[in-house]
Amino acid sequence: MRKPPVIARLALGLVPLLAACSAPTPAPVSPPAVSAAPTATAAYPGELLNLANWYLTLPTGSPGEPDTIMQPQLGTYTSDWFRVAGNGVAFTANAGGVTTENSNYPRSELREMDGAEKASWSNAGGTHTLDVREAFTALPTAKPDVVGAQIHDSESDVIEIRLEGARLLVKNGADNSDIVLDPNYVLGTPYDLRIVAASGHITVSYNGTQMADIPRTGSGWYFKAGSYVQSNPTRGDQPDAVGTVVITALNVKHTT
Repeated sequence: MRKPPVIARLALGLVPLLAACSAPTPAPVSPPAVSAAPTATAAYPGELLNLANWYLTLPTGSPGEPDTIMQPQLGTYTSDWFRVAGNGVAFTANAGGVTTENSNYPRSELREMDGAEKASWSNAGGTHTLDVREAFTALPTAKPDVVGAQIHDSESDVIEIRLEGARLLVKNGADNSDIVLDPNYVLGTPYDLRIVAASGHITVSYNGTQMADIPRTGSGWYFKAGSYVQSNPTRGDQPDAVGTVVITALNVKHTT
């Protein structure tokens, strides 16, 4: 069989290309609240997240005195409890880990700093915003309960973003009430979280939709993010049971 002339063959080759060009253009997708971390291989979590104004508490150390990693050491720190995982940072704490003096539960968790000083602010003035993209990837078995982010004050939690089994929720520290963000959260599912504290309110947005508006004013507040496991061996979990949260983007902004 004779082949079509060259020009004819070229024309035939253009048909699928023209068809592709004429296909409908997909609708644009709104950008997330925070940008994803770079996908290039990193040796240290500090290469993926801006940790300049944070310090890290670990589930290791001595009773009541867990290990802490401050800046500038935090920039090049990594361990089994705080490590690169793909394009994010995995925070892991075990149920049998060391706890702080005022808690019964272990953590691998960042605490907000203001330069060399511990951050401390009030939502009676200014706007204070935490944007984080994170995913819960492991929970203890007996008591599957882990906090992934929170506002804290000098004594206790103000609000917590908490996964209890499959229920992802905002826990209001004032009255211990819950506001459900996702009743059927699937482990490993990344989500965008925004917490804004301003004008005597705390609002929480989940994947771009505001889900909570809590009227509360306070001072001495600061943000925390990571894995704060709400279990220990007295709750039925083995000491090596873990809770893990992977954070791929983290940003704090304060405006007056």
